[in-house]
Amino acid sequence: MLDMNPGGLRGVLDVSNATWALSERSVLQPMWDYLQQNHESTLRSPLFPVILSVSMYLVLVFFYTVLDLLAPTWPSIRRYQIHQDRTVTWSNIGSTLALTTYNHLLYIFPAAVAQWLWRPPVPLPREAPTLFAFLLGIVGCTVVFDFQYYLWHLLHHRVAWLYRTFHALHHQYRQTFSLVTQYLSAWELFSVGFWTTVDPLLLQCHCLTTWAFMLFNIWLSTEDHCGYDFPWAMHRLIPFGLWGGALRHDAHHQQPATNFAPFFAHWDWLGGTATMPAPVKTKTRKEKDEKEA
Repeated sequence: MLDMNPGGLRGVLDVSNATWALSERSVLQPMWDYLQQNHESTLRSPLFPVILSVSMYLVLVFFYTVLDLLAPTWPSIRRYQIHQDRTVTWSNIGSTLALTTYNHLLYIFPAAVAQWLWRPPVPLPREAPTLFAFLLGIVGCTVVFDFQYYLWHLLHHRVAWLYRTFHALHHQYRQTFSLVTQYLSAWELFSVGFWTTVDPLLLQCHCLTTWAFMLFNIWLSTEDHCGYDFPWAMHRLIPFGLWGGALRHDAHHQQPATNFAPFFAHWDWLGGTATMPAPVKTKTRKEKDEKEA
């Protein structure tokens, strides 16, 4: 017979809560324990976040660049390109890669080495974040970053001197492709890096959450510039048009007074700067033959 007195019921609830908390913690704890036991010195290094971010970016850029080079002869890839009548050339790849390399060698790596020399190793918490805290931290940092960059972006388009001095470089390419993601001035690169670093601190995120947010941010930024409208793109997965995505950001490069927010669409709706890009149209065989004729 079930004990319905307050003490018995409280005990049942306490056991349920403890079981739920234990099961929730156990999702990430084994992985966190493994990382600490086998890679603690690497994780504690101030260089680790930089190497992690750069590696993620290079992997994504390599993937999309291979697609860009294959697209002219592979219809199965080209059909998803936003601008099917344009080709990413080796000249495009070389110029964007050169500036990216220059920025990293001149700014990013010296700053990382300075941190490694002067900043003590980062202490690691023994407990992993709960799955809820982990996901909430990533979402929270993404929302805060989105608002920060929206304001920065809007200001650097509305003030002519700021645009000419710091942001016009990024708009030299009206056609987006992955390497345009970090085709930036040093000031813009530092601004983005600063918010990506500071936002998890403001929200008091676990370091595992911080690293995951950094990777997520790089993935989203690269997808925004990739030049493809894939079925698995974020703007197709998130309903109600809440996400900007590659199509809207490509429209920003075509019409620079629109779509300032990097990820979400609501700030541009509220600010009256939203525009809906035309959907990708895959040319039929007949249309291609007529054009060639």
